[in-house]
Amino acid sequence: MSRLKDRYQKKVVKDLVKDLELENVMQCPRITKIVINIGVGDALDNGKLLDEAVRDLTKITGQRPVINKSKRNIANFKLRIGSAIGTSVTLRGHKMWSFLDRLINVALPRVRDFRGVSPNSFDGRGNYTLGITEQLVFPEVDYDEVSKVRGFEVTIVTSSQDDESGRELLRKLGMPFKEENR
Repeated sequence: MSRLKDRYQKKVVKDLVKDLELENVMQCPRITKIVINIGVGDALDNGKLLDEAVRDLTKITGQRPVINKSKRNIANFKLRIGSAIGTSVTLRGHKMWSFLDRLINVALPRVRDFRGVSPNSFDGRGNYTLGITEQLVFPEVDYDEVSKVRGFEVTIVTSSQDDESGRELLRKLGMPFKEENR
């Protein structure tokens, strides 16, 4: 079992029930899945870049990502229906907890000039999205194998109904939010 999942079950649930004034532990918000997405618009010109994005995402998550294809034609971008334009992976269960633990405790502290993540990136339903500017903050990615530094998006989907309970859940799990009064 992951350290973070163990902490969630033993400490965070009890704290959330008390802080959010819930009637029982089943009402407590939980993380249902994490979706990681890399957009590779350059893959239209060079297909090798998409393969590198898939390789990096596989190393970071431990799971093979799916390739996302274009759903419409956009002439200005030279985009055709069915062109490969990105890759994404959905994590659940043990891999989700393991990734979240590495994100909070390893990757985010390695970001240059890191002062915390924005506490305002919630979608209104308790789901949180953050952007990582380079894949090199994860120690699994070998610097010598990277031909282009690429950013990606991490969406943490929670079962909470509002932003405040989702924010409290992530704060208690150790997500380093910025101070709001600065």
